[in-house]
Amino acid sequence: MSPQQHAHARTGALFCLASAAGFGAMGVFGKLAYDAGATVGTLLAVRFALAAVVLWAFVLATGRAGELGALPRRDVAMALALGGIGYSAQAGAYFAALDRLDASVLALLLYTFPVIVTVAAIVLGREVFSGRTALALALSCGGLVLVLAGAAAGALDGLGTALGLTAAVVYSAYILVSEGVAQRVGPLALSTLVCTGAAFTLTVVGVVGGGLRLGAVSAEGLGWIAAITMVSTVGAVGLFFAGLSRVGPSTASILSTFEPVVTVSLAFAVFGESFSAEQLAGGALVLAAVVVVRAPAAPVELSGATPAAVAEAST
Repeated sequence: MSPQQHAHARTGALFCLASAAGFGAMGVFGKLAYDAGATVGTLLAVRFALAAVVLWAFVLATGRAGELGALPRRDVAMALALGGIGYSAQAGAYFAALDRLDASVLALLLYTFPVIVTVAAIVLGREVFSGRTALALALSCGGLVLVLAGAAAGALDGLGTALGLTAAVVYSAYILVSEGVAQRVGPLALSTLVCTGAAFTLTVVGVVGGGLRLGAVSAEGLGWIAAITMVSTVGAVGLFFAGLSRVGPSTASILSTFEPVVTVSLAFAVFGESFSAEQLAGGALVLAAVVVVRAPAAPVELSGATPAAVAEAST
C-alpha cells in the first residue's frame, strides 16, 4: 500500500470513529433532553422533522433533487415505509427504553443487533453458518446475561429492558428488509426519504397520542434535541459514509464498536453511571461478539452498516 493509500485509510478510520462517537453520544443527549422537559414523543418528532429538513436542504443545495426524482416509485415508497414503519418503531422503542434505563446499559442491549442480523441472515439462507458465527452468538448471549445479571437488585427496569431488546430486534429486521432498496438507492437519497417517512409517522403519533408537547421543552431541551439531530443523525451519517468509502464495510463495522464505548464513557462522566465488574465483563463480551461476527467479508456487513448510517442509525 502506498503512503497515499495509507493516509486515505487512516482518514477513513478517523471518519468511522468520529461517526461512532456521534452515534454514541445520542443516549446522553436524549437523557439531557428529558431532564429539560422533552417527552419521548416530542424528541422523536422534532429530531426526525429537523433531520428531514436539513437533508432536503442539502439535496436541493447540491443540485441532487434529480436523483430523487428519477427513482422508481416503488423504491421511493419502500424507503418512506422503512422510515415511517421500521425506523419509527425502532427509534420509538429505543427512546422509550432510554426514559427508563441508564444510557450505558441500553447501548449494550442495542448492540446485540449485529449478531441478531447474522443469525437471521443464516435462517433466511443469506449466509452460511460457521464456527465464527457460533462463537459470536455465544459471546453475545453470555455478555448479555452478565450485563443484566450484574445490575443491582431492583435497579434494572423490566419494561425498559424489554424495550431495549425490542429496539435491537426491530433494528435487525429493518436492516434485513432494507438490504434490497439500499443497493438500488444512493445513501443520501435513502437517508432523506427514511427520515422524511419517520418524521411523518412520529409527528402524527405524537399529535394523536398527546406525546408531542413542544411548549413543555425548555430552550436547553430544544438544544439537546438539535444536538441529536445534527451530531448523532446528520453528522454521524455523513461521517460514516465518508469512512465507509475509504476503508470498506468490514473495517467500518468493526470501528463502529467504538459507539457503545463512547456512550458508557459519556454516561459515566455526565451522570455518574457505572458498571459492576460483572457488567464490564459482559460488555466486553458483547463488543467482542460484534468484532468476531463483522470480521469476515460477507454481504450482510454492508447491509448492517448502511442502515446505521441512514438512521443515526445506533443504534
